[in-house]
Amino acid sequence: MVRLQRRLAAVELLVLDVDGVLTDGGLLMTPAGEVLRRYDVRDGLGLRLLAGAGLRLAFLSGAAGGAIEARARQLGIDHCLTAIRDKRAALANLQTTLRVTAAATAVVGDDLNDLAMRPLAGLLVAPADAVAPLRRQADLVLRRRGGHGAVRELAERILQARGAWQALARDGWRDRND
Repeated sequence: MVRLQRRLAAVELLVLDVDGVLTDGGLLMTPAGEVLRRYDVRDGLGLRLLAGAGLRLAFLSGAAGGAIEARARQLGIDHCLTAIRDKRAALANLQTTLRVTAAATAVVGDDLNDLAMRPLAGLLVAPADAVAPLRRQADLVLRRRGGHGAVRELAERILQARGAWQALARDGWRDRND
């Protein structure tokens, strides 16, 4: 447990799959073929808290569509990689660009295509409902399901490990535009 706490505190780059992590994996489609995704607002605040604590955040998804990019813009996430076929190569490129080591990278995924990033992640995290092969290899399996607070749970654990959660839990958080 102490080792996991140290690893959580050392995260500099948090890379998140979208469908199945930030969403429950279900897709709604309009008659025109537009894909709609449901996001949990608490996950969003968790990401904003992590950004405020200095973490770099990235969405890395095999899916395409404006909803992912719109959510990234809304949360101020600069690195939104969509329609990615080779997640391992995309992650390696992002780490090189940002000059972040594998040891300082945490990846949150829910399915086999996310498992391909394992060699480049110092910390592999899975929502409670991730596929069994990913859960078996994960360093941390969250209690919450994807799209239902899993990212917020992880955010709180990272902030706790960094000693930043207690003040937030006591004093609250205010969005500042400065």
